[in-house]
Amino acid sequence: MEHDHHHHKPITRKEFLSKASLGLGAMSMASLINPINLFGHNSFLNSGNHLVPKAKRIIYLNMVGAPSQLDLFDYKPILTKMHGQELPNSVMGDRVTATAAAQATKPVVMPIYAFKQRGQSGMWMSDLLPYMSQVTDELCMINSMYTESVQHEPAQMFTHTGSEIPGRPTLGAWVSYGLGSENENLPSYIALMTKGNEGGSSRLLSSGFLPAEHQGVQFRSGKNPVLYLSNPPGVTEDIRKIQLESLGEMQEKDFDNWEDPVIKAKMAQYEMAFRMQTSVPEVMDTEGEPEHIYKLYGEDSKKPGTFANNCLLARRLAERGVRFIQLYHGNWDHHSFLPKAIPTRCKEVDQASAALIMDLKQRGLLEDTLVIWGGEFGRTSFSQGQLTKDNFGRDHHPDAFTILMAGAGVKKGLTYGLTDEFGYHVVENKVHVHDLNATILHLMGLDHEKLTYKYQGRRFRLTDVHGIVAKDILA
Repeated sequence: MEHDHHHHKPITRKEFLSKASLGLGAMSMASLINPINLFGHNSFLNSGNHLVPKAKRIIYLNMVGAPSQLDLFDYKPILTKMHGQELPNSVMGDRVTATAAAQATKPVVMPIYAFKQRGQSGMWMSDLLPYMSQVTDELCMINSMYTESVQHEPAQMFTHTGSEIPGRPTLGAWVSYGLGSENENLPSYIALMTKGNEGGSSRLLSSGFLPAEHQGVQFRSGKNPVLYLSNPPGVTEDIRKIQLESLGEMQEKDFDNWEDPVIKAKMAQYEMAFRMQTSVPEVMDTEGEPEHIYKLYGEDSKKPGTFANNCLLARRLAERGVRFIQLYHGNWDHHSFLPKAIPTRCKEVDQASAALIMDLKQRGLLEDTLVIWGGEFGRTSFSQGQLTKDNFGRDHHPDAFTILMAGAGVKKGLTYGLTDEFGYHVVENKVHVHDLNATILHLMGLDHEKLTYKYQGRRFRLTDVHGIVAKDILA
């Protein structure tokens, strides 16, 4: 009878302890990659279950370009009363754009549509959002947001990574790193962008210095939702499986030699991609949705790549346990022609945004799903450029803007925070972007001060060295 002969070289006690520690590191990485397979159940990763979670997943609706809070959410009657008059010098601060600083006059401009108090909560909302106005009793409106940058890309980067400089992990990557996945057949962090009006960039999906498996994966409309996922012509599923098995054997040998957890991470990604060849087409195929669901989300929900269709897909992904789902919809940057442009943007997102909240609620998903809606900063209460009878614009404004939240763990029908009478500065219950991100992580059961990653000799976190959980908005 033949026997396999394994030749082992003797090792010292020091080498043994070193290899044992590497083995534990590999186990830790394996649990990060695939917690279900390793432990037989889902578990908190990284620093453990810091808090009792209220939310299992997040759907973040990004309105890229910064919607005007003064035309949609933050009702200020004095803007109508003083329309066309000069904004008092006492209101202005030091932080303005170069364009605004060079502008000779700064005439106050009124909201173009009427505001009304909505629902039992009496929340103020513009007629520009008739569908969202019907779900105000599900919303938590934070009117006291403020941020760092006065320019779009740094402000977008700051919103998602806690830094104006690219290279840090995004919020979705941190959530994926902290919690892992509930579905081994889909990525834990998925992005959907409106076709032709994307707004977001690949840098906003970065895992930064976190392991690469936590990077956001963009799902596109069309036959190939994920780039390079489909097999090339002539390569069958069986051939691909054999290829992966062979590759896996080689990688296992490499791992035996080097004990490098990155090798295991690479293999996990290959295996995920193989499983996604089946799971992605299934989740992206909405043809089986009943007609009343299409009616709820609006006619555009039948058209792949639209914001409405992406909202419907977001609900389908939420049902399948995806941790972090991010939608991007651009062209909210209304420096001019706001009266013509903002109604178009609102029409594109209003019905589907409200429908997503209602659909999640009727399926029992809203109670453990956190929905977030908003942009990277606000807009000024004065007109940018010349104010005419039928035209005006609003410049960037980082010192006051609005974020909407709904679902798991936040108070319903709450309007939180207060700006001055011109909507220019926050005067009550200020919420910085770091505070918002700390609160989001808190709702997911993660302590923003404990969710850290050591890189280049320093422990980094999403909120840097800042952030206070906004406990007053928590249910």
